[in-house]
Amino acid sequence: MKGIFKVLLVVVLVLTLGACKSETDESDGMVLILPGPINDQSWNATNYAGLVAANEQLNTNIEYVENVKDADFVSTFRSYAERGYKLIMGAGSQFDTAANTVAKDYPDTTFVMVNGSIAEYDNVAPIFPKEYEASYLAGIIAGELTTNGKIGTISGSINAPMNDLLDVYEKVAEEGAAARGIDSPESFRANADSWSDVNKGKQMTQTTISTNNVDVMFVYANQVGLGAITACEEADPQVKFVGFSSNQNDISEVVQASVEFDFETFYVWAVGKFLDGTLEGKKVHAAGIKEEIFIPVYEEGFSQEIQDKVTEGINKVKNDEIDLTEYFYTN
Repeated sequence: MKGIFKVLLVVVLVLTLGACKSETDESDGMVLILPGPINDQSWNATNYAGLVAANEQLNTNIEYVENVKDADFVSTFRSYAERGYKLIMGAGSQFDTAANTVAKDYPDTTFVMVNGSIAEYDNVAPIFPKEYEASYLAGIIAGELTTNGKIGTISGSINAPMNDLLDVYEKVAEEGAAARGIDSPESFRANADSWSDVNKGKQMTQTTISTNNVDVMFVYANQVGLGAITACEEADPQVKFVGFSSNQNDISEVVQASVEFDFETFYVWAVGKFLDGTLEGKKVHAAGIKEEIFIPVYEEGFSQEIQDKVTEGINKVKNDEIDLTEYFYTN
C-alpha cells in the first residue's frame, strides 16, 4: 500500500506542477535585457518604467537583467531562449545583431529589440520609437535657448537611427536660431562610442564647450549624459542642457527642459500586441508623436512662448504638415 501511495503522490505532484507551469508559462517566460542600470536616469530607467507598467496593466511577470555587457549579448539571449522563454526583449538598437544571430535557432521564441531596426526572421519583431520625432521637439527647444547658435551633440554610438535623430535635432535647432536672427548657427557632433562611461561624457563635453564655444548641449548616450550634465554645470558661464529620453530636469539646474519617452504607454502597447498575437515578425513596429509616447517636460517658470512653439511642432506632426525624414542628411 505504501508503494501505491507513493506512486499516487508522485503522480499528483507532477500533475499539480504541470498545471501551475501551464498557467504561468506566458507571464513567467518574458524577460527584458538592459545594457545599463535601471537607475541611470536615462534610457535604462525609461525602459524599466515600461516593464513595470506592462506588468501592472497587463498582469504579466516580465523579468529583467541589467548591466549586460556587449560581449554577453548573444550568450544572454541564448540562455533565456534555451530555458524556453517566449518573449525576450533587448533595450536598445545595439541588441539587433545578437537577437538576429540567436533567433534562427529558437523559432518558438519572439525576440523584440526596443529601438531596433533589423528583423531577418519571422520571430524577430523590433519596436521602434521614432526618436527623430522626439529630437525634433528637443531641437525646437534648443533653437530657442541658444544665444550664440553654437549647438553641441554627443551620441552613444553611430547607427542609422542615431544619425537620423541627430540630423533632425541639429537642423531644427539651427533653423530656430536663424529665425531669431542669429547669424550662421552651426552644430558640433561627437560620438562617445559608449553608453556607460560617465567620465568620458564629462571630458568630451568640456572639450566641445571649450573648443567650439557651444552654449546648448544635447546628449543621447545613457550614463554618458550624466557626465555631460556635470560639465555643463562646471562651465563658466554654465551651458544649457536639453534632456532626452527621460525627465532629466531634476538632475541639475542646467537642464531646463526634457523630452521624455513615455515607455509605459509604449511597452503596454507592444507587449499587448505580443499577447494578442498581432506583433508580427520580420517587421518593425513604430510609434511616435501620434501615439503620444514623447512628452516635453519643463522646469517651473520655463518660457511659455517656447512651450507654445513645441506644441505647435507636435500638432504639425499629428496633422501631417511636416515630413521630418527630409531633415535626414542622407536624403
